[in-house]
Formats: sequence, C-alpha cells, structure tokens
Amino acid sequence: MHALVRHRYGPIAELAVEQIDTPTPGADQVLVRVQAASVNPLDWHALTGTPYVMRLVEGLRRPKQAVLGRDVAGIVVAVGGNVTKLAVGDEVFGGADGSFAEFVLGSERGLVRRPEGVTVAAAAATPIAGLTALQALRDKGGLQPGQSVLVNGAAGGVGTFAVQLAVAMGAKVTGVCSTKNVELVRSLGAHEVIDYTAAEIGEREFDIIIDSIGNHSLGQRRRMMAPTGRCVIVGGPKKGKVLGPITAMVRAVIGSKFRSRKFLPFMAATKADDLEVLAGHLADGSLVPVITREYTLADVADAFRSIEGGHTRGKLVVQIG
Repeated sequence: MHALVRHRYGPIAELAVEQIDTPTPGADQVLVRVQAASVNPLDWHALTGTPYVMRLVEGLRRPKQAVLGRDVAGIVVAVGGNVTKLAVGDEVFGGADGSFAEFVLGSERGLVRRPEGVTVAAAAATPIAGLTALQALRDKGGLQPGQSVLVNGAAGGVGTFAVQLAVAMGAKVTGVCSTKNVELVRSLGAHEVIDYTAAEIGEREFDIIIDSIGNHSLGQRRRMMAPTGRCVIVGGPKKGKVLGPITAMVRAVIGSKFRSRKFLPFMAATKADDLEVLAGHLADGSLVPVITREYTLADVADAFRSIEGGHTRGKLVVQIG
C-alpha cells in the first residue's frame, strides 16, 4: 500500500510517500480502507519530534511508527476474531494511528459508524478537533446550559468545533478571531464575535474559556473569568523545544491552585462513546466541520506547511481512497 512516512524526526522535507506492507489485523483490531484523513497540529509535532517530551511516547531516538496520521474515515475490510461491534463493510470514522495510508489498523475503542448523509470528508475532519472541543467543554469546563463561553481561536480546528458544540449545549458563546474570519465564526452560531485586531476582549467575566492560542497573560485571562470560572487550555505557541506549551500550562495550573478561578490543561482521549456523541451532532446538522482545503496523499506536505505556519482556518482534509 502507499503511505506517507518519515523514518526520523525532522522538517517537512522528511515526508515521503512510499510503498509498504499492508498490515494484518490482530484479534482485537479491524483493517480499514482509508477514504480520507485530516491533518492536525499533533501530526506536525509527531513529525518534528518537538517538544522533545513527546519522544517519551513517540520514540526517543527515532519514531516508533513510520506512518503519520490519526484522524480517519473509511470502510472496514477485515476484522479480528474478538471484534463484535464492527463488521466488514461498515463505513466508520474515528482515530487510528497511521491514517495517512491506503489502509490502517484500528479498534472498536476508537472507531464508530459514520452516520448516513455525513460526507467522508466531514467525518475525517471531526475526531481529534471534535473530541477536544467536546471533552474540554463538557468534562473539564463542566458546561451547563445558560453559561457563558469564550472561545479564543474560534476559527481554528478546535475553535470551530467548540463554538458549534457550545451553542448546541445551550451556552452563550463569544468567539475571538481575526478580521477575515469574523463572518465565518458568526455563521457557526456565535452570539458575539470579537476581532482581536480591532478590539480588546475587555474585563468581562466568562464561565468557561476554551483557549487554543495562549496569547494572553495569566492575569489577563483571570480577569476574563467569572469567580468560579475555568480556562481550559487546549493549545498554545510552538515555542520551546523541550516542553513547548507544557511549560506555560504548568505555570497556569500552579498559579491557580489556591484560587477559585482555575486553569486546566487538557488533551483529548479517543473514546467510542464520545465519537457517537459527535456522530449525533453531525447527523442532525448542529455540527458542520469547516473544511478549508482538501489534499491528496502526494501533496499533503503542503498541509503540514499550513499547520506549521499557524493560524490555520478550520480543518485540512486528505483524500486518499
């Protein structure tokens, strides 16, 4: 099969499309013919091996897995003997390591059926960004209907999902973005949109802040929070080769330890139950992924360049099969 691989950590020039063996599913696995995948900042970090702390999981000297990619939408073509919830022919989406390939191995824990009427591209765009937004709002933020939510980075991958999901969950949503994205964020259902190039957020109090940018000091963010508010940090600047945004996250947590206003770092977990929640929102139209551009496997390096440059609007999808 063809796959996008890299054999060592490094720049985008390390990426190459090569022919490798098609994997065989184990007893608890399914083999998926990949129709589409999407590119996330996580993939760029896995490519470069930065921050270095990532290598404790990805591999110290070289990557444990050559094939990149996590988000996937495709068709099950083989199942292991212990698999009971999925069957050959099922159209699925979710998370599977190595999805920038014609085939990928997945599991019932990370894949669910794609709802009828939801496109392959939309399904492929959803998993990491959608799960991050959902779990940040519901689990870390404890969002309740009627509460106020500020989404900083509202036009990005996680941000576009967070705005729509917060609205669907009954929140009053304020989105922060640049001038060119104001109408987009408003179209997603945000009750108010702030163009950060023209206006300050001001000292208003929000129950929950979803922050994927990290461009405000702790003091500034604290002044934006209600007395028992929560700032869920889902991303930040790529600065720092050793710990990257983790340093700022740790400082935020320590700084809020004995305060009622909390800073909460967060990374999503791939769970079938939560993918089903997202599938429901996709099916009823309350969640529509913003897909900025689609690529082929051969030109996916351009998608990585966009991620590397930052300020990516919505999601970047890779059409594979």
